[in-house]
Amino acid sequence: METAAPFEPSEILLLGPGPSPVASSVLRAQALPVLGHLDSEFVALMDRVQDGLRAVFGTRNRFTLPISGTGSAGMEACLTNVVEPGDRVVVGVHGVFGGRIADLAARLGAEVVRVEALFGSALDEAAMAAAIAAGPTRLVCFVHAETSTGVLQPCERIVAAAREADALVLADCVTSLGGLDLGADARGFDLVYSGTQKCLSVPPGLAPVTVSDRALERIRARRSRVPSWYFDFALLAGYWDAETSRAYHHTAPVSMVYGLHEGLRLVLEEGLEDRARRHRQAAERLYAGLDVLGLECVVVEPRLRTPMLTSVRIPDGVQDLEVRRCLRRDHHIEIGGGLGSLAGRAWRIGLMGEGARAEVVDRLIEALGACLGRA
Repeated sequence: METAAPFEPSEILLLGPGPSPVASSVLRAQALPVLGHLDSEFVALMDRVQDGLRAVFGTRNRFTLPISGTGSAGMEACLTNVVEPGDRVVVGVHGVFGGRIADLAARLGAEVVRVEALFGSALDEAAMAAAIAAGPTRLVCFVHAETSTGVLQPCERIVAAAREADALVLADCVTSLGGLDLGADARGFDLVYSGTQKCLSVPPGLAPVTVSDRALERIRARRSRVPSWYFDFALLAGYWDAETSRAYHHTAPVSMVYGLHEGLRLVLEEGLEDRARRHRQAAERLYAGLDVLGLECVVVEPRLRTPMLTSVRIPDGVQDLEVRRCLRRDHHIEIGGGLGSLAGRAWRIGLMGEGARAEVVDRLIEALGACLGRA
């Protein structure tokens, strides 16, 4: 049988909801020689990755590490460790990913209280606070930057209500980490998960998480055993904690950790404040370009827009797939379609990490205008 030819993918500018463009130095890092996952050089790198994650998350949490898996693995790990059957869990649902949190919490046997808002709108903080206060609440969950809509969720009042109820706070920061100065500790988040494929400019494959000491105490006091072996935080700490004997848990994706280390290095070299400013400026340039093309953002209030992900209303008479296929075929650009109630009604444009640059925005606007016949 003839040997198959090697795979050579096209060079596509990734401007959808993820993955995002990968930094060239990250790709080089992932091509370095592979070490064993308990090799002394790799173990030293693990410590550096954890330090980098703490800096980018804005936390001093000792339990800060990358879960082997995508952002959804981070969600599952956090909820599986902290939720027990019968726990009252309040979940804000203003997009697809809030819905996923609610679904998983229900699968774990929680009494799930959903506080819902229309896709494209933020959660009502007063409604969240009322739901938290309405019963003995163990956990409060929401999506910080909702990838399905582009809403950046205000959360100060939600966190305050959770604290008053002695509930833990879980935040999905898959899209926001690395695109703004997150400050997880200052915001009062107890459990945070993210993904490498968004603003960190690293391929998909790892889910950075950070967990407060307060949350770890709750987990240690569980009435039942953590139902997942792979995601058990106590077992993962045995491998990742520098003060343990680094007990074997699973074979870590070594090359992905190389890539994450380099991605974090680039974030911190640029500086969180400057990086956040770059993302905001790219988003403002995008809004201006969309306005010229006669296109509208789904999120009406500018203060509620996440700079990293913008949902754009598809005009009447325009076919979603035709435009996205035109961008891919003729301009080598990928954008995303809508999810949930926005399916077929919106495009999702990601300006994340390496993609949050003026020249990238200009290329997209020109291509989008051509595909719409509005150039």
